[in-house]
Amino acid sequence: MGPATRSDGGAEGGAAPGARTVAQASGAGTTMGELRSRRSVLAVPGSNPRFVDKARGLDTDAFFLDLEDAVAPSEKEAARTTVVRALADGGWDGRVRSVRVNDTTTEWAYRDVISVVEGAGADLDSLVLPKVTAARDVEWLDTLLTQIERAVGLPVGRIGIEAQIEDARGLVNVDAIAASSPRLEALVYGPADFMASLTMKSLVVGEQPPGYDTGDAYHYVLMRILTAARANGIQAVDGPYLQIRDVDAFRRSAGRTAALGFDGKWVLHPLQVDAANEVFAPSQEDYDHAELILDAYAHATTVDRRGAVMLGDEMLDEASRKMALVVAGKGRAAGLARTRSFVPDA
Repeated sequence: MGPATRSDGGAEGGAAPGARTVAQASGAGTTMGELRSRRSVLAVPGSNPRFVDKARGLDTDAFFLDLEDAVAPSEKEAARTTVVRALADGGWDGRVRSVRVNDTTTEWAYRDVISVVEGAGADLDSLVLPKVTAARDVEWLDTLLTQIERAVGLPVGRIGIEAQIEDARGLVNVDAIAASSPRLEALVYGPADFMASLTMKSLVVGEQPPGYDTGDAYHYVLMRILTAARANGIQAVDGPYLQIRDVDAFRRSAGRTAALGFDGKWVLHPLQVDAANEVFAPSQEDYDHAELILDAYAHATTVDRRGAVMLGDEMLDEASRKMALVVAGKGRAAGLARTRSFVPDA
């Protein structure tokens, strides 16, 4: 049995009721379509009901209930029950609802998937698969999801997959991973495990390693993940910043990946939520400008039927429209409202 074909194009039916979406366009002629907003992705220990309840009140775009690193081996079976109950109980206000299962090399992975999807598949948007090293890892999860969906009567292909790239092998194979399944919605960078896999001389996740005085030690890694994601029309999400009370440092870290084009970042603490939402959303000025570009382009090409498109003194082309789609889509997903209206030239 091969990978499933998404019955909903990766969007309709897959999002929670009222889920925020973002329209984005990638390069190379690939349109990303309507994708769920992941500016802030909250990590929630799946074994802790108190943390789960607290997470309901935080203004994040997305969250994942963790069955992997945040849960001790002796608690993993009980955590599955807690996670299923948390999803079924609802109260997530349109956020992207995910669960991080254990990786494919463990004895827990298959039972994580079966328990969560059979117990709360209708209340689940995606599964996060950690430590992905090759396309076969995603293909395994796709196949298992398809079997469960058919067995319990869920729409085949509705539940998405987010693949976490956490070591050198995963980065080397990232292009194949990004193309491995129509369920794949995002690539997620896992900085701590990745630093360990390269034997970096640092214990501060997200900061430059001591002695690295030029440029950004992580730029290549981030751009490889981002390029693979965009080439396949999916999102790229940055991993966590572990110094949870240093919001300024978190903002700097998030700002670097937002500048590259990443869609969001994992957050570990309520203090990081507002910063992530702000950094990965366009400014009001940029959002208004993007909407005006789209209006001007549409007016010129459909009403005036002119080849040359102008917005004031700015000449626009199809590339301008694609760039504006990205910014406008992120602004809409962030809940921004326009403050300027388009007025055609007389």
